[in-house]
Amino acid sequence: MNRQHMEPISGGYVHVTIQGRNNRIYVETAGQGQPLLCLHTAGSDSRQYRGLMNCPEITERFQVICFDLPYHGKSSPPEGWEQHEYQLTSQLYVDSILGVMDALDIHRPVAMGCSIGGRVVLHLALQHPERFKALIGLQSGAHVAPYYNLEWLHRPDVHGGEVCAGIVSGLIGPHAKEVDRWETLWHYMQSGPGVFKGDLHFYKAEGDLRALAGRIDTAQCPLYLLTGEYDYSCTPDDSRALAQSIAGAQLSIMPGLGHFPMSEAPADFIAHLMPVLRQIQP
Repeated sequence: MNRQHMEPISGGYVHVTIQGRNNRIYVETAGQGQPLLCLHTAGSDSRQYRGLMNCPEITERFQVICFDLPYHGKSSPPEGWEQHEYQLTSQLYVDSILGVMDALDIHRPVAMGCSIGGRVVLHLALQHPERFKALIGLQSGAHVAPYYNLEWLHRPDVHGGEVCAGIVSGLIGPHAKEVDRWETLWHYMQSGPGVFKGDLHFYKAEGDLRALAGRIDTAQCPLYLLTGEYDYSCTPDDSRALAQSIAGAQLSIMPGLGHFPMSEAPADFIAHLMPVLRQIQP
């Protein structure tokens, strides 16, 4: 096999029991060193982190680990999925992350998540700070009020993938390259029926942390927040309010970027991320 054009990424499946149900979960890794566990956005998958996994400046010191949540990307739904409506909850999300960490024997990673991933790192900080070296929230806020009718995301008379991509398209920053913009949207077009809607149950309703975020102790686990300037789902003001409620949280606003920084503009995002990684792992 000619590997000249192969990317330096390895992928495979791990079986993880989550809340009593077996899940076949797809995982990709690249690099070596300190584990950097990356969590994708609602309705998408770990392809969003392709830039990080192909960045030697990161992979020479960090082992980048990305996995697709059940129902997402190349991961399968659990057995019996056809008998239930998919709804992501805070506990299911946390249990899924910890289950993957246990199955892969990952100890004290830096965990970084975007959007719903940026919310769940706050839950991890509250419930399990001792299990992480640091936490990074991208587009991270304590709450997002619904600003469209979620029923449009799963209807028999509407193409689910295209309406999901249409809803998030305005969240991409205006300076994104066309190739990155459309790849980001393609991930949404491929989402399974009702998956984006089920993720937003956590993001817009059940996962509200406004009353609890102030309890996060950054002395136990450092918390870094990076938010794109062009985001009307989690606005810079939303992240500022979150940072002000958490003693010791460090916030940076990323000019020119939107809701999907690692996917819509990988090189620009990495330039903002590297100073944070150098603080965590000198």
